[in-house]
Amino acid sequence: QVQLAESGGGLVQPGGSLRLACAASGRILRVFDMRWYRQAPGKQREVVATITNDGSTDYADNVKGRFTISRDNTKNTIYLQMNSLEPEDTAVYYCNALIRRTDKFDPYNYWGQGTQVTVSS
Repeated sequence: QVQLAESGGGLVQPGGSLRLACAASGRILRVFDMRWYRQAPGKQREVVATITNDGSTDYADNVKGRFTISRDNTKNTIYLQMNSLEPEDTAVYYCNALIRRTDKFDPYNYWGQGTQVTVSS
């Protein structure tokens, strides 16, 4: 069994900052790419940021320069530092990870349950 647990969401005013965290735990042999997605009401889920296991990163155009994804491989944890938040960033943020378990050969995509981020004055 593998679990992803997100934390750090909440309510913040426009221009403010939040830091999300996502920790993977369980029967983990290796963690490959990890991503943050978000889904706003009435919209499709979209990828926000990606980090590979060697630290390469990629961002959606609408968060570049404002969001930073980072990773601690010793803790199987990723972070999303979100600065200059805008009302349009309001969404449920989900963690995603491609993980190879100790008891299965093929890696599998796992999802966290999501954390709400609300940007409002």
